[in-house]
Amino acid sequence: MNSNPANPVNPNGQGAAGEGVSAVSAAASPTFSPLYQQIKGLITQSLESGEWKPGEIIPSEVELAARFKVSQGTVRKAIDELAADNLLVRRQGKGTFVATHNEERAQFRFLRLLADDGVEHPHVSRLLECRRLRASAEIARQLDLKPADPVVLIKRLLQFDGEATVLDEIWLPGAVFRGLTLERLSEYKGPLYAMFETEFGTRMIRATEKIRAVAAEPSVADLLHVPAGFPLLSVERVSYTYGDRPVEVRRGWYVTTGYYYQNDLS
Repeated sequence: MNSNPANPVNPNGQGAAGEGVSAVSAAASPTFSPLYQQIKGLITQSLESGEWKPGEIIPSEVELAARFKVSQGTVRKAIDELAADNLLVRRQGKGTFVATHNEERAQFRFLRLLADDGVEHPHVSRLLECRRLRASAEIARQLDLKPADPVVLIKRLLQFDGEATVLDEIWLPGAVFRGLTLERLSEYKGPLYAMFETEFGTRMIRATEKIRAVAAEPSVADLLHVPAGFPLLSVERVSYTYGDRPVEVRRGWYVTTGYYYQNDLS
């Protein structure tokens, strides 16, 4: 008799659906989870460990089924969920690839500001500051650090159609982003999240946001070229990587004259 309820293995060494799951057993959680969820967890472990890099093709469903000793359908269901989570990307006739922030389609996933005409307008990033300092109690709490742990602060402006539209303050854990400087940021030509992914091995998987209307404080108003007290949209974000580890706190002020913030709910 199987004494571990978390391991869906019968006395013959097969899963509940007749599938061998010897590779899955070591990753089983204390509570039961469906077999495809266990396979999803193992694939995620391989993504986190860097076995398959962002932009690379992963093994086929048949190969993964043989590796994990499960059916191709179980692997397909796991991959479907990972694709829905934006960790993998299916490409018809080519295979399944590790998602990357370098892809054009990913660049507006975390920037939800659209023009009134509904078109995604390209933007230019203007870096204002990048420095290391000690985390405040609030930033430390949000990044799951100790107060006074080192962090990196980045300030930048996003200009849409030549107009200052977004002011960002970005806080990153210093231990993860060692060597990040203003010069290094200035030399990188791609999206910020793509740089975090390729040069620091940190991929933003998901984020939570809080949004409210605020009146522009003088220092913010000056940088956004609006009068003090001008109505702005304040967006506070915490971004997470694999394992639900917080790796970014972002505070943004948005000028929404001619723009709106769009989010898709499901």
